[in-house]
Amino acid sequence: MADISRRALLRMGGGVAAMPLLGATGPCALAAAPAAWPARPIRLVVTFPPGGSSDIVARLIAPLLSEQLGQSVVIDNKPGAGSSIGAQLVAQSPNDGYTLLVSNSAALSIAPSLLEKRSYDPLASFEHLAYVGAVPTVFALHPSVPAGNIRELAAWIRASDSPVPFGSGGAASVGHLVGEQFAQELGLRMEHVPYRGAGPMRADLLGGQIKIAIDALPQNIALQKQGRVKLLAVTSARRVPQSPQTPSVAELGFGQLVSENYVGISAPAGIAREHAQRITEAVRQVCRRPEVAQALEAQGFVTQDMDAAGFTRLVAAQASTWAAVARRTGATL
Repeated sequence: MADISRRALLRMGGGVAAMPLLGATGPCALAAAPAAWPARPIRLVVTFPPGGSSDIVARLIAPLLSEQLGQSVVIDNKPGAGSSIGAQLVAQSPNDGYTLLVSNSAALSIAPSLLEKRSYDPLASFEHLAYVGAVPTVFALHPSVPAGNIRELAAWIRASDSPVPFGSGGAASVGHLVGEQFAQELGLRMEHVPYRGAGPMRADLLGGQIKIAIDALPQNIALQKQGRVKLLAVTSARRVPQSPQTPSVAELGFGQLVSENYVGISAPAGIAREHAQRITEAVRQVCRRPEVAQALEAQGFVTQDMDAAGFTRLVAAQASTWAAVARRTGATL
């Protein structure tokens, strides 16, 4: 009985001691614990339709980021206006870490220089958190075009009675600007045909509706092996391992056409530092996985481990470079 009484008294004492705390409102009151982040699904905004390089990255890393962060990561394709629609959506979203951008050259380095009225700034509107890799573009031809290299392509275009159309995955894409610059540098009459994504553009190239496309390399490697397209040159400083038989524009004497479409992860400016650091580390850990690196390289990506500061410097440098190209070509959105 004595043991029971002591236990009862202890329970009663504990309950009595706790009672004042439950109703306390002064400085000694217990603070409510902040909600753990992330507490709900994270949206990953892709500025192109399914099938392009940004979409490939998103679909590869989203489930692995979900594992790292302990919350669902949902892909949301928001194409249009040279990638500016999706970028603007993210720039104007709450900076709570629940809306992220699959950042790329079109959205951050090119579109802002082509828009008549900027709706976001590539640096001031975002925190650039993690770099994934870059993809060179490639001059891809329908097999019917009688050209086996860049100079023969230029000669064929010059011999045409009217401007020769070339396709890209969209206005303000890297392919758009490379094609404009190619035409300007060589004095060629070419007409840009913007598509709503690389998938529809590639379908028209294969069908012969357009004869020239400047497209991301990855999706064209298999098509070349099947004899469905001819690849004349990659827009990189040197040949890439994924397509070693394809010369680079630099080795062909067109170093001014060197360009790569980078892909990374960015967030609205002002995101909490702890959230930003967690996202950065999660993306870097995912990209360090051998199977992820191999999958990216198989798709033509040149990968590199880069911290947030390094990625931000890259975005700044690319924005400056592409702004100058845009001015020279006169391209607009």
